[in-house]
Amino acid sequence: MLRFHGDAEVAPGLVDLAVNVRQEAPPSWLTGPIAASLANLARYPDPAEATAAIAARHGRPPSEVLLTAGAAQAFTLLGPALRPRHPVVVHPQFTEPEAALRTAGYPVSRAILSEDSGFVLRNLDLSASADLVVVGNPTNPTSVLHPAADVAALARPGRVLVVDEAFADTVPGEPESLAGNRDLPGLLVIRSLTKTWGLAGLRIGYVLGPAEAIERLREHAPLWSVSTPALAAAIACASPRAVDTEREIATRLVADRAHLVAALQRAGIRVAGRPASSFVLVRVDGGERVRAALRERGFAVRRGETFPGLGPDWLRIAVRDTATSDAFVAVLSDVLGGSTC
Repeated sequence: MLRFHGDAEVAPGLVDLAVNVRQEAPPSWLTGPIAASLANLARYPDPAEATAAIAARHGRPPSEVLLTAGAAQAFTLLGPALRPRHPVVVHPQFTEPEAALRTAGYPVSRAILSEDSGFVLRNLDLSASADLVVVGNPTNPTSVLHPAADVAALARPGRVLVVDEAFADTVPGEPESLAGNRDLPGLLVIRSLTKTWGLAGLRIGYVLGPAEAIERLREHAPLWSVSTPALAAAIACASPRAVDTEREIATRLVADRAHLVAALQRAGIRVAGRPASSFVLVRVDGGERVRAALRERGFAVRRGETFPGLGPDWLRIAVRDTATSDAFVAVLSDVLGGSTC
Protein backbone atom coordinates (compact mmCIF):
# COMPACT_ATOMS: atom_id res chain seq x y z
CA MET A 1 0.00 0.00 0.00
CA LEU A 2 3.02 2.34 -0.07
CA ARG A 3 2.01 3.47 -3.55
CA PHE A 4 -1.56 4.34 -2.63
CA HIS A 5 -1.99 8.12 -2.92
CA GLY A 6 -4.78 10.62 -2.40
CA ASP A 7 -5.87 10.76 -6.03
CA ALA A 8 -7.18 7.19 -5.66
CA GLU A 9 -9.77 8.49 -3.16
CA VAL A 10 -11.29 10.95 -5.62
CA ALA A 11 -14.22 10.19 -7.91
CA PRO A 12 -16.64 12.28 -9.98
CA GLY A 13 -19.15 14.13 -7.83
CA LEU A 14 -17.00 14.12 -4.69
CA VAL A 15 -15.58 17.24 -3.06
CA ASP A 16 -11.84 16.59 -3.12
CA LEU A 17 -10.30 16.88 0.35
CA ALA A 18 -7.95 13.96 -0.33
CA VAL A 19 -5.38 15.59 -2.61
CA ASN A 20 -3.08 18.32 -1.29
CA VAL A 21 -3.04 20.36 -4.49
CA ARG A 22 -4.46 23.89 -4.53
CA GLN A 23 -7.70 23.90 -6.49
CA GLU A 24 -7.73 27.49 -7.77
CA ALA A 25 -6.75 28.01 -11.41
CA PRO A 26 -3.15 29.15 -11.96
CA PRO A 27 -2.70 32.85 -12.84
CA SER A 28 -2.43 33.99 -16.45
CA TRP A 29 1.25 34.91 -16.05
CA LEU A 30 1.85 31.20 -15.42
CA THR A 31 -0.60 29.61 -17.87
CA GLY A 32 0.44 32.01 -20.65
CA PRO A 33 4.07 30.81 -20.91
CA ILE A 34 2.92 27.19 -20.60
CA ALA A 35 0.49 27.65 -23.49
CA ALA A 36 3.07 29.51 -25.57
CA SER A 37 5.57 26.68 -25.09
CA LEU A 38 3.31 24.33 -27.06
CA ALA A 39 4.58 25.96 -30.24
CA ASN A 40 8.00 24.42 -29.53
CA LEU A 41 7.02 20.81 -29.00
CA ALA A 42 8.90 19.64 -32.09
CA ARG A 43 12.16 20.46 -30.31
CA TYR A 44 13.71 18.40 -27.55
CA PRO A 45 13.37 20.21 -24.23
CA ASP A 46 16.40 22.21 -23.07
CA PRO A 47 16.46 22.63 -19.27
CA ALA A 48 19.26 25.22 -19.14
CA GLU A 49 17.12 28.36 -18.75
CA ALA A 50 14.76 26.78 -16.24
CA THR A 51 17.66 25.35 -14.26
CA ALA A 52 19.28 28.79 -14.08
CA ALA A 53 15.99 30.35 -12.98
CA ILE A 54 15.49 27.85 -10.15
CA ALA A 55 19.13 28.24 -9.11
CA ALA A 56 18.75 32.01 -8.91
CA ARG A 57 15.54 31.59 -6.91
CA HIS A 58 17.52 29.77 -4.22
CA GLY A 59 20.84 31.60 -4.47
CA ARG A 60 22.74 28.64 -5.93
CA PRO A 61 24.77 27.98 -9.08
CA PRO A 62 22.95 25.96 -11.78
CA SER A 63 25.29 23.00 -11.15
CA GLU A 64 23.47 22.51 -7.82
CA VAL A 65 20.02 22.07 -9.39
CA LEU A 66 18.44 19.06 -11.10
CA LEU A 67 14.98 19.45 -12.60
CA THR A 68 12.74 16.39 -12.36
CA ALA A 69 9.32 15.27 -13.56
CA GLY A 70 7.73 16.14 -10.25
CA ALA A 71 9.32 15.62 -6.85
CA ALA A 72 8.31 11.95 -7.00
CA GLN A 73 10.75 11.24 -9.83
CA ALA A 74 13.60 12.56 -7.70
CA PHE A 75 13.03 9.78 -5.18
CA THR A 76 13.51 7.13 -7.86
CA LEU A 77 17.05 8.43 -8.45
CA LEU A 78 18.25 8.12 -4.86
CA GLY A 79 18.93 4.38 -4.78
CA PRO A 80 20.67 3.97 -8.14
CA ALA A 81 22.73 7.15 -7.74
CA LEU A 82 23.68 6.92 -4.07
CA ARG A 83 23.66 3.14 -3.45
CA PRO A 84 22.97 3.39 0.28
CA ARG A 85 23.83 0.53 2.62
CA HIS A 86 21.38 1.54 5.34
CA PRO A 87 18.59 3.90 4.18
CA VAL A 88 16.17 5.19 6.81
CA VAL A 89 12.88 6.94 6.15
CA VAL A 90 11.30 9.00 8.93
CA HIS A 91 7.57 8.22 9.17
CA PRO A 92 4.72 9.03 9.04
CA GLN A 93 5.53 10.78 5.78
CA PHE A 94 5.01 10.63 2.03
CA THR A 95 5.53 6.99 1.14
CA GLU A 96 7.08 7.34 -2.30
CA PRO A 97 10.70 7.63 -1.04
CA GLU A 98 10.46 4.27 0.70
CA ALA A 99 8.56 2.71 -2.19
CA ALA A 100 11.16 3.89 -4.70
CA LEU A 101 14.08 2.63 -2.61
CA ARG A 102 12.45 -0.76 -2.06
CA THR A 103 11.65 -1.08 -5.77
CA ALA A 104 15.33 -0.42 -6.51
CA GLY A 105 16.25 -3.28 -4.18
CA TYR A 106 17.30 -1.38 -1.05
CA PRO A 107 15.93 -2.56 2.33
CA VAL A 108 14.59 0.42 4.22
CA SER A 109 14.51 0.95 7.97
CA ARG A 110 11.77 3.11 9.48
CA ALA A 111 12.03 5.71 12.21
CA ILE A 112 8.48 6.26 13.48
CA LEU A 113 7.62 9.58 15.09
CA SER A 114 5.27 9.45 18.04
CA GLU A 115 1.69 10.69 18.16
CA ASP A 116 2.25 11.47 21.84
CA SER A 117 4.99 13.95 20.94
CA GLY A 118 2.88 15.58 18.24
CA PHE A 119 4.94 13.82 15.53
CA VAL A 120 7.86 16.17 16.12
CA LEU A 121 11.40 15.37 15.07
CA ARG A 122 13.27 16.66 18.08
CA ASN A 123 15.59 14.17 19.79
CA LEU A 124 15.04 11.51 17.12
CA ASP A 125 17.66 8.82 17.69
CA LEU A 126 18.90 7.35 14.42
CA SER A 127 21.38 4.55 13.96
CA ALA A 128 24.90 5.78 13.31
CA SER A 129 25.02 3.37 10.36
CA ALA A 130 22.23 5.19 8.52
CA ASP A 131 23.89 6.58 5.41
CA LEU A 132 20.71 7.89 3.76
CA VAL A 133 17.95 9.56 5.77
CA VAL A 134 14.74 10.92 4.27
CA VAL A 135 12.47 13.32 6.15
CA GLY A 136 9.67 15.65 5.10
CA ASN A 137 9.35 19.29 6.14
CA PRO A 138 6.55 20.21 6.46
CA THR A 139 5.70 16.55 6.71
CA ASN A 140 2.92 14.90 4.75
CA PRO A 141 0.54 13.70 6.25
CA THR A 142 1.04 15.21 9.72
CA SER A 143 1.41 18.84 8.53
CA VAL A 144 4.11 19.32 11.16
CA LEU A 145 6.79 21.92 10.41
CA HIS A 146 10.07 20.92 12.00
CA PRO A 147 12.58 23.60 13.03
CA ALA A 148 15.40 23.76 10.50
CA ALA A 149 17.89 23.17 13.32
CA ASP A 150 16.19 19.87 14.23
CA VAL A 151 16.32 18.70 10.62
CA ALA A 152 19.94 19.80 10.21
CA ALA A 153 20.85 17.90 13.39
CA LEU A 154 20.24 14.65 11.47
CA ALA A 155 23.20 15.33 9.19
CA ARG A 156 26.43 13.40 9.74
CA PRO A 157 29.70 12.95 7.85
CA GLY A 158 29.19 10.12 5.37
CA ARG A 159 25.39 10.45 5.46
CA VAL A 160 23.09 11.89 2.79
CA LEU A 161 20.21 13.79 4.36
CA VAL A 162 17.26 14.14 1.98
CA VAL A 163 14.66 16.71 2.99
CA ASP A 164 11.35 16.52 1.14
CA GLU A 165 10.20 20.15 0.96
CA ALA A 166 7.33 19.57 -1.46
CA PHE A 167 5.09 21.70 0.79
CA ALA A 168 7.65 24.27 1.92
CA ASP A 169 6.01 27.03 -0.10
CA THR A 170 2.76 26.57 1.83
CA VAL A 171 4.45 28.19 4.85
CA PRO A 172 4.70 32.00 4.66
CA GLY A 173 8.32 32.99 4.13
CA GLU A 174 9.53 29.36 4.33
CA PRO A 175 11.29 30.03 7.67
CA GLU A 176 12.43 26.42 8.23
CA SER A 177 13.49 25.61 4.68
CA LEU A 178 17.02 24.35 4.02
CA ALA A 179 16.78 25.02 0.28
CA GLY A 180 19.37 27.78 0.44
CA ASN A 181 21.75 25.93 2.76
CA ARG A 182 25.03 25.12 1.00
CA ASP A 183 27.07 24.37 4.13
CA LEU A 184 25.40 21.28 5.57
CA PRO A 185 27.30 18.18 4.42
CA GLY A 186 25.35 15.61 2.44
CA LEU A 187 22.18 17.71 2.19
CA LEU A 188 19.75 17.19 -0.70
CA VAL A 189 16.51 19.18 -0.76
CA ILE A 190 13.66 18.03 -2.98
CA ARG A 191 11.01 20.55 -3.99
CA SER A 192 7.76 20.54 -5.96
CA LEU A 193 6.05 23.20 -8.06
CA THR A 194 2.80 21.26 -8.38
CA LYS A 195 1.08 21.88 -5.04
CA THR A 196 0.64 25.63 -4.66
CA TRP A 197 0.35 26.25 -8.38
CA GLY A 198 -2.12 23.45 -9.15
CA LEU A 199 0.17 21.76 -11.68
CA ALA A 200 0.01 18.13 -10.57
CA GLY A 201 -0.75 17.04 -14.14
CA LEU A 202 2.29 18.85 -15.54
CA ARG A 203 4.91 17.15 -13.29
CA ILE A 204 7.66 19.56 -12.35
CA GLY A 205 10.00 19.46 -9.35
CA TYR A 206 13.69 19.73 -8.61
CA VAL A 207 16.57 18.69 -6.37
CA LEU A 208 19.02 21.09 -4.71
CA GLY A 209 22.38 19.95 -3.39
CA PRO A 210 26.15 19.82 -3.86
CA ALA A 211 27.21 19.78 -7.51
CA GLU A 212 28.87 16.35 -7.21
CA ALA A 213 25.74 14.76 -5.75
CA ILE A 214 23.50 16.47 -8.32
CA GLU A 215 25.69 15.11 -11.12
CA ARG A 216 25.37 11.59 -9.73
CA LEU A 217 21.59 11.95 -9.73
CA ARG A 218 21.65 13.42 -13.24
CA GLU A 219 23.54 10.37 -14.55
CA HIS A 220 20.59 8.18 -13.54
CA ALA A 221 17.81 10.50 -14.72
CA PRO A 222 16.10 9.74 -18.04
CA LEU A 223 16.98 12.00 -20.95
CA TRP A 224 14.50 14.84 -21.53
CA SER A 225 12.39 13.78 -18.57
CA VAL A 226 11.07 17.32 -18.00
CA SER A 227 8.80 18.48 -20.80
CA THR A 228 8.95 21.85 -22.54
CA PRO A 229 5.68 23.05 -20.92
CA ALA A 230 7.00 22.00 -17.50
CA LEU A 231 10.21 23.94 -18.12
CA ALA A 232 8.16 27.03 -19.00
CA ALA A 233 6.28 26.59 -15.73
CA ALA A 234 9.53 26.34 -13.77
CA ILE A 235 10.82 29.60 -15.24
CA ALA A 236 7.58 31.39 -14.39
CA CYS A 237 7.38 29.91 -10.88
CA ALA A 238 10.94 31.00 -10.08
CA SER A 239 10.26 34.66 -10.84
CA PRO A 240 10.12 37.32 -8.10
CA ARG A 241 6.44 37.79 -8.95
CA ALA A 242 5.81 34.12 -8.29
CA VAL A 243 7.68 34.17 -4.99
CA ASP A 244 5.63 37.17 -3.82
CA THR A 245 2.42 35.45 -4.90
CA GLU A 246 3.42 32.24 -3.13
CA ARG A 247 3.73 34.15 0.11
CA GLU A 248 0.34 35.79 -0.36
CA ILE A 249 -1.25 32.39 -1.03
CA ALA A 250 0.51 30.89 2.00
CA THR A 251 -0.71 33.73 4.21
CA ARG A 252 -4.31 33.18 3.11
CA LEU A 253 -3.81 29.47 3.72
CA VAL A 254 -2.91 30.18 7.36
CA ALA A 255 -6.32 31.78 7.88
CA ASP A 256 -8.19 29.04 6.01
CA ARG A 257 -6.39 26.35 8.00
CA ALA A 258 -7.09 28.08 11.30
CA HIS A 259 -10.76 28.21 10.34
CA LEU A 260 -10.83 24.48 9.57
CA VAL A 261 -8.95 23.54 12.74
CA ALA A 262 -11.26 25.68 14.90
CA ALA A 263 -14.34 24.13 13.30
CA LEU A 264 -13.00 20.62 13.87
CA GLN A 265 -12.15 21.40 17.48
CA ARG A 266 -15.61 22.88 18.14
CA ALA A 267 -17.02 19.61 16.84
CA GLY A 268 -14.88 17.70 19.35
CA ILE A 269 -12.51 16.34 16.72
CA ARG A 270 -8.88 16.28 17.75
CA VAL A 271 -6.34 17.60 15.26
CA ALA A 272 -2.90 16.01 15.49
CA GLY A 273 0.17 18.07 16.23
CA ARG A 274 0.46 21.70 15.14
CA PRO A 275 -0.52 21.77 11.47
CA ALA A 276 1.50 24.17 9.33
CA SER A 277 0.73 23.17 5.74
CA SER A 278 -2.24 22.79 3.37
CA PHE A 279 -3.73 19.78 5.17
CA VAL A 280 -4.50 18.55 8.65
CA LEU A 281 -4.47 15.10 10.24
CA VAL A 282 -7.27 13.92 12.51
CA ARG A 283 -8.09 10.73 14.38
CA VAL A 284 -11.65 9.46 14.67
CA ASP A 285 -13.23 6.31 16.00
CA GLY A 286 -14.17 3.87 13.26
CA GLY A 287 -12.19 5.62 10.58
CA GLU A 288 -13.04 3.22 7.76
CA ARG A 289 -16.76 3.58 8.45
CA VAL A 290 -16.46 7.34 8.73
CA ARG A 291 -14.56 7.63 5.45
CA ALA A 292 -17.15 5.49 3.65
CA ALA A 293 -19.98 7.56 5.11
CA LEU A 294 -18.27 10.77 4.02
CA ARG A 295 -18.05 9.43 0.47
CA GLU A 296 -21.77 8.71 0.53
CA ARG A 297 -22.31 12.30 1.59
CA GLY A 298 -20.10 13.71 -1.14
CA PHE A 299 -16.64 14.17 0.44
CA ALA A 300 -13.35 12.38 -0.31
CA VAL A 301 -10.66 12.38 2.40
CA ARG A 302 -7.33 10.60 2.53
CA ARG A 303 -7.17 7.34 4.45
CA GLY A 304 -4.36 7.01 6.98
CA GLU A 305 -3.49 3.33 7.15
CA THR A 306 -1.18 3.41 4.12
CA PHE A 307 1.20 5.71 6.03
CA PRO A 308 3.61 3.74 8.26
CA GLY A 309 2.99 4.76 11.86
CA LEU A 310 -0.71 5.50 11.35
CA GLY A 311 -3.81 3.33 11.07
CA PRO A 312 -7.34 3.31 9.63
CA ASP A 313 -8.70 5.75 12.23
CA TRP A 314 -6.50 8.52 10.85
CA LEU A 315 -7.82 10.83 8.13
CA ARG A 316 -5.94 13.55 6.26
CA ILE A 317 -8.04 16.52 5.22
CA ALA A 318 -6.98 19.14 2.69
CA VAL A 319 -7.52 22.78 3.59
CA ARG A 320 -9.99 24.46 1.24
CA ASP A 321 -12.00 27.69 1.38
CA THR A 322 -13.95 28.35 4.57
CA ALA A 323 -17.35 27.55 3.05
CA THR A 324 -16.15 24.13 1.91
CA SER A 325 -14.56 23.48 5.31
CA ASP A 326 -17.75 24.44 7.13
CA ALA A 327 -19.85 22.17 4.93
CA PHE A 328 -17.42 19.30 5.46
CA VAL A 329 -17.23 19.65 9.24
CA ALA A 330 -21.02 19.75 9.44
CA VAL A 331 -21.24 16.47 7.54
CA LEU A 332 -18.39 14.91 9.53
CA SER A 333 -20.06 15.89 12.79
CA ASP A 334 -23.29 14.33 11.63
CA VAL A 335 -21.50 11.14 10.57
CA LEU A 336 -19.83 10.92 13.96
CA GLY A 337 -23.16 11.42 15.66
CA GLY A 338 -21.83 14.18 17.88
CA SER A 339 -19.35 11.86 19.63
CA THR A 340 -16.07 13.23 20.91
CA CYS A 341 -12.98 11.84 19.20
